[in-house]
Amino acid sequence: MDVHAAIETRRSYRSLAPFPVDEELVRDLARHAQLAPSCANNQPWRYVFVYDPAALTAMRPVFSRANEWCHAASMIIAVFSRKEDDCLREGREYHQFDTGMATAFLILRATELGLVAHPIAGYDAAKTREILGIPDVYQVITLVLVGKHASEISPVLTPKQAAIEGERPERLPQEKFVFLNRYSG
Repeated sequence: MDVHAAIETRRSYRSLAPFPVDEELVRDLARHAQLAPSCANNQPWRYVFVYDPAALTAMRPVFSRANEWCHAASMIIAVFSRKEDDCLREGREYHQFDTGMATAFLILRATELGLVAHPIAGYDAAKTREILGIPDVYQVITLVLVGKHASEISPVLTPKQAAIEGERPERLPQEKFVFLNRYSG
């Protein structure tokens, strides 16, 4: 699969089926994140890859009620960074941008491997830090849920979530976010 195909194929499915996770997969995904561009090569991204069944169960309390589907993930990747590892330029904070790029590389690699890698916002960052031992100086940016795409829609999905499992949600038209030569919004 080439990059174009991975981008076109990538979806944030919520109906997940289990698959075996091993350290080789973790190292593969981490290697692809490692290759992302980074301001001043600071590489501010940090990840905790959670795949031990007991550790996955311990993570359940971090998810919001609408994200009960997350319990089916075979791996949870906590994504975090801190301002101290930033490339400060004119007051801009690049650590989040760099971490986002590295995480996108990881997600595209997971897609290439036939996996679903779904980043979420519906979690408790403080509980995540506590359970995973992430120091308070780090900002937990997202959790990425990894699994195989299930052949059947998960029964724990809300009706709205189930409705978008079948087709890609509508994307904004380019006229809303692309400007030529000068902002004209």
